[in-house]
Amino acid sequence: MSLFYTKSVKELIASSESGDKGLNKTLSRSNLIMLGIGAIIGAGIFSITGTAAADHAGPAIVLSFIVSGIACVFAGLCYAEMASMIPVAGSAYTFAYATIGEFFAWIIGWDLILEYLFSASAVAASWSGYAQNILRDMGIVLPKQLTQVPYLHTHEAGWVSTGAFCNFPAMLIIGLLTIILSIGIKESARFNNSLVIIKVVVIVAFIILGIGFINIDNWTPFIPENTGEYGKYGWSGVMSASALIFFAYIGFDSVSTAAQEAKNPQKDMAAGILGSLAICTVLYILFSLVLTGVTHYTEFQSELARQAPVAYAVDQMGDSMNFLKYMIKLGAMAGLTSATLLMLLGQPRIFYSMSKDGLLPPVFASVHPKFKTPFFSTVLTGVIAMLVAGIVPKDVLETLVSIGTLFAFIIVCAGVMYLRYKKPDEVRPFKVPYVYVVGTLGILTCLGQMVSLDFGVWVRLFIWLAVGLVIYFVYGQANAARKRQKGF
Repeated sequence: MSLFYTKSVKELIASSESGDKGLNKTLSRSNLIMLGIGAIIGAGIFSITGTAAADHAGPAIVLSFIVSGIACVFAGLCYAEMASMIPVAGSAYTFAYATIGEFFAWIIGWDLILEYLFSASAVAASWSGYAQNILRDMGIVLPKQLTQVPYLHTHEAGWVSTGAFCNFPAMLIIGLLTIILSIGIKESARFNNSLVIIKVVVIVAFIILGIGFINIDNWTPFIPENTGEYGKYGWSGVMSASALIFFAYIGFDSVSTAAQEAKNPQKDMAAGILGSLAICTVLYILFSLVLTGVTHYTEFQSELARQAPVAYAVDQMGDSMNFLKYMIKLGAMAGLTSATLLMLLGQPRIFYSMSKDGLLPPVFASVHPKFKTPFFSTVLTGVIAMLVAGIVPKDVLETLVSIGTLFAFIIVCAGVMYLRYKKPDEVRPFKVPYVYVVGTLGILTCLGQMVSLDFGVWVRLFIWLAVGLVIYFVYGQANAARKRQKGF
């Protein structure tokens, strides 16, 4: 049955290398690590940290980062084995095609749109918040109609009108980055490297200088008492926060989407994925300790603090830290710019792979003759991300991205174990140690975080998947079968 048709590893690699219009292989190991760091450090550390501490975990958000980090280590190891074994564009989509069949590959490919495209929109919304914060420091206040989405969603009141038209700054940054990505992967990588250096320096500066402003009392109680509602502080709050801030780790898997553009993917993909994940986990733990030590977690409940929690914390340090205030805010914008860039880079390459397999129209696999980029997919991704960032609330996007990504990670962990059992003799430049233990723990930790998310988030996920299934059965399945009959 075509639903469970799989492509061999050799077939996937041969298909990716066929023709003279393939993607440029220009990315080194350091480029891949920088791409991973650039994608990971973004809205999570500069935006969601405050919300997760205020609403769920308090200072224990440090434990939430550790829980999410452990889940990512399990998934990251599985991604590293898959990416070194199948060095082609497409990430978890391609891995699913090689292991459990076309139907599940489509589900993952459709699900990954939540991670990459919607994530770009959510990060751009955070970028908008910091941009507005800096402009306010300069005495410039943008009109509300052009800086907020038309409707906000709250647990208590549901959807509420804001009277605004769109979040224009968020749309603007996506438009500019789409132009850069359309020009070329090498140029995008250079631009990203510069942004990564800036934001890492700023984060380290915040950690080092912020230590002197820590008030130990802000860490007491370290795990606030549960209010009687699941997810509102206590250990359930730690787990709910871990599911929310999982968004902060999203990005390490985006390294795998660039496998086809890596110079030596068999050796460098594992270093890119695990190296970037390790560096960011350490930074996250230190950063969250300083953030909640400088500012009491309850202060992040205000709308201003939610938009730009790091900027708010630096403001509490006093006038002596004015230089750091602007440095942090500019660094946050650099970090958010880099993360948006990497999400916009990943999605077109998912479309590219799905189109090569016949599940999407051929135009999605078209490569620009001069720039050697998936031009149509890049522009389309940018346009959709702009619209979503302009009108959809950031918190709705963040939770949807988190559950979609956790679902993709579960499939990858299961796929690695299945492929190790089904095809034990395949060449694996990187092998997951104790694969059945690691893979099972990866599935359980990701599933545990998914369960911690609200029922409404699950409903949105199922609606999204239902729309994807209609597209698959109406177009993708038959077209992919026809393309296989023609020999691809």
